[in-house]
Amino acid sequence: MKLYKYTNGKCNISGSIIRDLRERADLSQEQLAARLQLAGLSLNQKAVSRIETGDRVVPDFELIYFSEVFGVPVCKLLNKELCKNSAHIT
Repeated sequence: MKLYKYTNGKCNISGSIIRDLRERADLSQEQLAARLQLAGLSLNQKAVSRIETGDRVVPDFELIYFSEVFGVPVCKLLNKELCKNSAHIT
């Protein structure tokens, strides 16, 4: 399967947002991985690192786990502006 990179050369648009949320929560990558594992998603610290740097694709089902762990809507993980306009989505 060929994976296409986003316009900035990264494999996802959520990595930098995930890193920002993790740092705001004062969590290490290892701690975030542990919380994701407790929630039912088997990721290790290296996978979290690769997501944050944009070197790993984040499937939609994984975004749900990040959303739950951080207590934010999935749209926040995709685009900060998208959540502001989510009232228009039906």
